[in-house]
Amino acid sequence: MFVRWSNLTLEGEEQRRLPGYRDEAVVRRFDAPEALQTRFYEVRARSVLNRVPEQSRMPFRWTINPYRGCSHACTYCLGPETRILMADGRNRQLADLEIGDWVYGTVREGAYRRFTATQVKDKWSSIKPVYSVALEDGNKLLASADHRFLTRRGWKHVIGSECGPMQRPHLTCGSRLLGPGGCVTTPGVDADYRRGYLCGMVRGDGHIGSYAYDRPGRSTGNVYRFRLALADAEALDRTEGYLASFGVIGRSFAFAHASAGRQAMGAIRCQARGDVERIAELIRWPILPSVSWMKGFLAGIFDAEGSCSGEALRVHNTDPEILGWTKAALGRLGFQHVTEGRRSNGLMSIRIRGGLPERMRFFIGTDPAITRKRTIDGAALKTTAELHVDEIRPLGMTMRLYDITTGTGDFIANGVVSHNCFARPTHTYLGFDAGRDFEREIVVKVNAPEVLRAELTRRSWKREHVALGTNTDPYQWVEGRYKLMQGIWEALRDAANPCSVLTKSPLLLRDLPLMLQIARRTSFGACLSIPTLDEKAWRATEPHTPNPRARLEAVAELNRAGIPTGVLIAPLMPGINDSPAQIEELLGCVTEAKATSVSGVALHLRGEVRQVFMGWLREQRPDLVPRYEQLYRKGAYAPPQERKRLAQLVRRHGRSRRFGAARPAPAAEPKPAAAAQVAQQTLF
Repeated sequence: MFVRWSNLTLEGEEQRRLPGYRDEAVVRRFDAPEALQTRFYEVRARSVLNRVPEQSRMPFRWTINPYRGCSHACTYCLGPETRILMADGRNRQLADLEIGDWVYGTVREGAYRRFTATQVKDKWSSIKPVYSVALEDGNKLLASADHRFLTRRGWKHVIGSECGPMQRPHLTCGSRLLGPGGCVTTPGVDADYRRGYLCGMVRGDGHIGSYAYDRPGRSTGNVYRFRLALADAEALDRTEGYLASFGVIGRSFAFAHASAGRQAMGAIRCQARGDVERIAELIRWPILPSVSWMKGFLAGIFDAEGSCSGEALRVHNTDPEILGWTKAALGRLGFQHVTEGRRSNGLMSIRIRGGLPERMRFFIGTDPAITRKRTIDGAALKTTAELHVDEIRPLGMTMRLYDITTGTGDFIANGVVSHNCFARPTHTYLGFDAGRDFEREIVVKVNAPEVLRAELTRRSWKREHVALGTNTDPYQWVEGRYKLMQGIWEALRDAANPCSVLTKSPLLLRDLPLMLQIARRTSFGACLSIPTLDEKAWRATEPHTPNPRARLEAVAELNRAGIPTGVLIAPLMPGINDSPAQIEELLGCVTEAKATSVSGVALHLRGEVRQVFMGWLREQRPDLVPRYEQLYRKGAYAPPQERKRLAQLVRRHGRSRRFGAARPAPAAEPKPAAAAQVAQQTLF
């Protein structure tokens, strides 16, 4: 049966504000058999190009999902006072973060994860039971049971069990978390801190003094001068502000203009006797310095004379008195340090020991002003931080917890790497579930084509491969109504951006002309997911998807037109669609369709998907429940030997078949009528 959209009527229209979206979503219901009891939430997205986390097993790094119709059960949350490492090297409480802020996340490069700045794309909150995770370094994390942290053995939830419905990787006492460590409280800016900072900055890099010489027309020869010239405006502005808080108003001026190989320098100066004498008083060495003064002094001397290159943080100076006070302040705050050799000009260096954790503790605990000196961008995530879990306990209460979505899929919380959902947890976050709501509450990014076109023209975009259909099917039933994919393909075509699509629907044939245009300009490929040809197994496991044989016809049509199209046998479910006879029959049809490749993927059960599937299994195939409980007792993935068995099953039966055969070049102009005859009738 084909749906004629001209006959559809809008049963009702309402509005609802969804967290993370500025404007209210328009909620629509359509009078069509496929849309009964389904609601569509029309939203305007701010971004559609999503980066796939480096820890993902996917072979691509960028994806587009114009529809949000499923959930990865990423019901993560952290306490509002959790300190998040910002991209400027400072901390901010999680509750105070805003969409658009830049924080640190991680990406995998070669053998290491490395820190990189990433933008906050979404933020939300929910009220949940809270757990306390105490770490060896004294830090505590307040989190929901579902939150995940990165350990030496991968991502782990706060709590879980070895069997039953909560079976999943989880933290235990002794688990070692990964992160930069060094998470301490940012110093309070009181009068002592400001005095300490001025002392370190002015003594380290300023010029102050008084002189006496005869000047014609003047009754006295006394001259008072203070000047501080810096290339870093952040430190100069802080110094000027701190002086003003003590009643000293300096005058700003350009000290040196930029030239080849040299930065511009700004400066402040004072020439009034009272101001210069006041500055001299402010930078006087204290008799009994407070901890706050020590922190301010270290921040000031680091801004003036410090460096952080590679993995070494140093303070340089020729003045033994300044070096002595630097050592005393470091010792008072518990930093181990060594003095490095004197140069011919008397320059000596004090180096802080302890690697990245101590560097982070210094930066956050003293708060220097110059951002470029405290960056960890590109640094490898390899530390000796004391991040072992000492205790995990429920607090016996619920509280409002917060979470964010970032471009890297993670962020640094209280010094450890914390997970967030890359494909934002739309359904659980919006109060939906991963069962019925997976199929009945669909979020539609109605402006996806326009946003994508703008994102593809940014100078920062490197024309990396974009994969569609990696989270939710872009050709699910409702695409026949919104036609978002046509605009998306046009944007990718005009940008000549490499791309591919994975779908369960022959509806993609509607856009064959656009796909051919893309293929003539850049690399393009398609793949259809076909788990089985068995009618009973298909209707039991994928009741709302197009008939598998219609998908095979789409594979054949695409390959005839010159679009390289493969088949993904997924998911392979032991006892359901993995019999040799089933595989043999499917591969025979795949060969006839001239698929360019074929592969199989074992079922994996993440988060709430596990509960949904196991619920279905208990109802439909109770005989298989013990087998699946055994196979998935250790996590979301089947054991390696089972995955290997399923992969070999496909390879063994496909060994005598010819995949990847030569195919014709993309046709000049396909006939639109052929594509118009195909429509998807059921919701993915």
